[in-house]
Amino acid sequence: MQTFYIIGMSDDRRQYFSPEVMEVIARGRIFSGGKRHHEIVATLLPAETEWIDITVPLDHVFTRYEAHAEIVVFASGDPLFFGFANTVKRKLPSANICLFPSFNSLQMLAHRRLLPYQDMRTVSLTGRPWNAFDAALIAGEKLLGLLTDHEKTPAAIACRMLEYGYDNYRMTVGEALGNREEERVRTFSLQEAATETFRFPNCLILERTAVRPRPFGIPESEFHLLNGRAKMITKMPVRLLTLSMLGLRDKTSFWDIGFCTGSVSIEAKLQFPHLQITAFEQRPEGEALIRENSRKFGTPGITALTGDFMETDLTSLPAPDAVFIGGHGGKLIGILQKIDKVLLPGGVIVFNSVSEESQELFRQGIAQINRQVTECTRLAVDSFNPIEIMKAEGAAEIL
Repeated sequence: MQTFYIIGMSDDRRQYFSPEVMEVIARGRIFSGGKRHHEIVATLLPAETEWIDITVPLDHVFTRYEAHAEIVVFASGDPLFFGFANTVKRKLPSANICLFPSFNSLQMLAHRRLLPYQDMRTVSLTGRPWNAFDAALIAGEKLLGLLTDHEKTPAAIACRMLEYGYDNYRMTVGEALGNREEERVRTFSLQEAATETFRFPNCLILERTAVRPRPFGIPESEFHLLNGRAKMITKMPVRLLTLSMLGLRDKTSFWDIGFCTGSVSIEAKLQFPHLQITAFEQRPEGEALIRENSRKFGTPGITALTGDFMETDLTSLPAPDAVFIGGHGGKLIGILQKIDKVLLPGGVIVFNSVSEESQELFRQGIAQINRQVTECTRLAVDSFNPIEIMKAEGAAEIL
């Protein structure tokens, strides 16, 4: 069984390690870490030792580890906080790990600001997509700690927040934390941070300064509409009932087919920020429309695709466990068959029908893919024609 001694450290060039850690270093022969770590600890390493740089792809690094029974690894901060110890646990679950943690960078930044951080929501953007950050932002977290990388910089984060109307935070950025000569901690408005340049490595804390409204049920009049046509948007009561029938709280990936203005996707993202949402629309003008509405209502992270759904390549998209069909262009049967090939086990399909013909067509299509209609609700809003909201699942009793 391999043993990993994983030592957390800061960027301090005059690094202090406990006597216990110094003993581990003194008897070590195989060491590993990033190039920055090597620069800091090189003078502490025994003579005739081997250093393995931790670089991507990590598979190459772990291949080199295979020849050694004991490895001493230097890592930043707390190696269990989005750190290398998690990688070792994942790749070598049977390995023995002896851990010597230090403060992680967000802890250090909170200490510099004398900021209580027990309720802070932490998100890593280091080599990761925006999803978790978008969800935390929409949820309106009071305190957000973010780990950055060379692309998702403090300036890029500030620009994204401002694009979607989240100017209700101030940003504190810590650069080279732990490096006594080069450490810098500064607090900005988002407008200031968006134009600033920051030294890497850095991390940041967002403090909410005001509560941004997060509506439940957006009036149709608030949306940018397709050519100003109020009939081309799912009405608010229908929209909310549709989302209820989809059961999105425990779903992960939601597809909105025929999004038009994007009202259903936007309402879903506001109420269920964790969802990965992919929206499809045949009309090319839909892309600009959903982008404008997403910015207005603060819903980053919706993937919008335009073009014929039947011709869209779905292989690279996250498979759905909930699908809403708001428009089908006369291709309902084919759309259902295409959905059936990718719908995750336990997934649901909800369809809004405006006529008896489309209701029957939906029932036929669902039967052809060996699923069943499990719930129907008719709803009339103002003077508009009644809408039949139909839900289909796998095994259930036919209505």
